[in-house]
Amino acid sequence: MGMPELATVWTAEMVRALPDDGNRYEVVAGELLVTPSPTFDHQDAVFQLAVILRGYLQAHRMGYAAISPADIELDPRTLVQPDAFVVPLVNGRRPRKWTDISRLLAAIEVLSPSTARADRTVKRRRFQQEGVPEYWIVELAGRVVERWRPQDERPEILTETLVWQPDANVEPLTINLPELFEQVLG
Repeated sequence: MGMPELATVWTAEMVRALPDDGNRYEVVAGELLVTPSPTFDHQDAVFQLAVILRGYLQAHRMGYAAISPADIELDPRTLVQPDAFVVPLVNGRRPRKWTDISRLLAAIEVLSPSTARADRTVKRRRFQQEGVPEYWIVELAGRVVERWRPQDERPEILTETLVWQPDANVEPLTINLPELFEQVLG
């Protein structure tokens, strides 16, 4: 019987020596963590949308906007991390832990080359199946937003204005898309 193989204990120096292949490498307590690194524009778009959503939701006390990383468990086999998302308030306040979230009011993904297929197919279908009322796919390169709703077979393609009204009794949120893309991309 052979000896069990020892796990590699990674160091910062070892991580710095890894190739620049588009992934984000981190080391925590000797454990290597690998995730695709989003672009600065991607993160700025996520941030800008979260700020817009949060301001609207706080003004109307009707939900809470957050950004990933997050652990949103839709069922025991589905754990998602939308770039930005909106959840209902829990007893009039924001959720305190991920397990407080039982449903999404909106999910937003900003496309990256490494996530485009999953965002447009696997995740979109799952969000539709779950009945998430709004799923937005933000394509920075094309300066468009694809809006999906649960019964849609094709997205609504938005280039000028995104109007979202999660409650018919409250004025809608209107996002000027050219202005948003200009803020992010210049």
